[in-house]
Amino acid sequence: MTDTPKFEVIDRRRMKAEEEQEASKTEASKTVEQEPTERGAGPRLVVSEGRREPEPAAPEAPAAVQEQEAEPDMPPAPTAEESLQQKAAYDASSQRLEDLVRAQNPAMGAPPQMNFEHLVQQFYVTAMIQMGAGAQEGQRPQVDILGARTTIDMLGVLAEKTRGNLSAVEDRAIQTVLFEARMAFLELTSMITLKGMQPPQTPGTL
Repeated sequence: MTDTPKFEVIDRRRMKAEEEQEASKTEASKTVEQEPTERGAGPRLVVSEGRREPEPAAPEAPAAVQEQEAEPDMPPAPTAEESLQQKAAYDASSQRLEDLVRAQNPAMGAPPQMNFEHLVQQFYVTAMIQMGAGAQEGQRPQVDILGARTTIDMLGVLAEKTRGNLSAVEDRAIQTVLFEARMAFLELTSMITLKGMQPPQTPGTL
């Protein structure tokens, strides 16, 4: 056994190189961590003073509200109480008028009660008169062909709007009257076409 001490040779150059390499790695990691902040990378909120986000669209108004907005000049509907009061005043005024007429014509009978059939019949009579019916013998009939068309169209609207809400008798009455009025209109317009006559723009004589 020898007492000669052992010496370990340390390569300082190698240790320095490793220290420099480790320091380089540390500096690189710090640069990577700080780079998004320094370069401004990543999502950022940009607010522009002159730009406004679009407001969400308002829900579509119901059809009844749209119709009311489309006709702003229409007066509000009367209340139920107002309608009842007006109906009572109307009936009282009508009764006074009937009493006055009967006093002057004692033989006159009571007027017929108005119903749906009377309404339909009134439209029919009006349309036929406008097409020249009811003229006295020897007189040329006065024809308002455009007015007759309007009356017949009104009768058609009445038939359409009351569909499903009429009795069998009422439905038969309006369908029959509408058919007869339209048939008379077709015959009259065919005569005008054959004679080469122009339909009047206003009520006149053919």
